[in-house]
Amino acid sequence: MSHEAQLKPWVLLATAQTPGDGAELCLYQRDQEFAIQADDIELMNSRVFGSEKALATLACQKLTDDAKPRVLIGGLGMGFTVRSALDELGINARIRVAELVPAVVRWNRGVLAHLADNPLDDERVSVQEGDVANMIKRGRGAYSAILLDVDNGPNALTSMDNDWLYSIPGLETAHTALKPHGILGIWSSEQDAAFAKRLGQAGFDVEEFQVRSRGNKGGHNIIWIAERI
Repeated sequence: MSHEAQLKPWVLLATAQTPGDGAELCLYQRDQEFAIQADDIELMNSRVFGSEKALATLACQKLTDDAKPRVLIGGLGMGFTVRSALDELGINARIRVAELVPAVVRWNRGVLAHLADNPLDDERVSVQEGDVANMIKRGRGAYSAILLDVDNGPNALTSMDNDWLYSIPGLETAHTALKPHGILGIWSSEQDAAFAKRLGQAGFDVEEFQVRSRGNKGGHNIIWIAERI
């Protein structure tokens, strides 16, 4: 980013409340940069998306033997995970995106759409406004992969309800929702040895990746790629 752009002020474009605990989400723009904050904590930034893309890339590269992959993505963000999944998967793939905050879907169809090259316009993608946990609970053997980019990973920031996703019962339910050898991919802002252990206890073979948040720069985030065994 140029020095001139950095000197420009952030402009508040929109706000929204998260269901349940009512945390306030704020969408900001500065020049060509966008950011979403939750109660003054930055959740995502349009300049920092490398690890979100890596989540989908690492998971979808495991699906080469699936002629008609069905992928569930929990958390729309700014669309980078969806775009990365689309780029990895063929024309017979179908991607369902669960997003808890309706405003985030509107933003991705509007002012944020160009950031990831309009992924929601792809006919392979459908969006459901609601809790990804409910879709996981209903999906016995339905999915080739489930990708979770919800809150900050196992250490939730905006919704304590998300804790269930990362608990033993939640992970076992995800295991049931996957096809044999299906992939559970999880993004986290930081390492969590106890969570990695829970993945194994829930019946997954686990790989852990450290990825950069912005190309070869930025901090490290964690991606777990867990295969149903």
